[in-house]
Amino acid sequence: MQRWISITVLVVLSVAFFFGCSSLTGKTAGEYIDDASITTEANGIIINDPDAKFLKIDVTTTKGNVVLTGFINDKKAEERIVSKIKQIKGVRSVKSLLKVQK
Repeated sequence: MQRWISITVLVVLSVAFFFGCSSLTGKTAGEYIDDASITTEANGIIINDPDAKFLKIDVTTTKGNVVLTGFINDKKAEERIVSKIKQIKGVRSVKSLLKVQK
């Protein structure tokens, strides 16, 4: 009998923990993983771009919406990077707040 009570308590706590994590961040586990993989892939695009790899560009992804902040050498490089990031699976939109470095 005591064993069943322990198992029941463990199950209830586990369920509460998993649902609690979602409510704290506002994201499900799947959304968090998808956003993290989009951010990683976008950072790879930036690092491999000859005009951006040495610049500080931050990538933030929320529910598939990507925001780029930082500096870029020119508008042409910005357009190229934004275009490539839009092609990543799961990306809904890309907003560039990049400033051209003078």
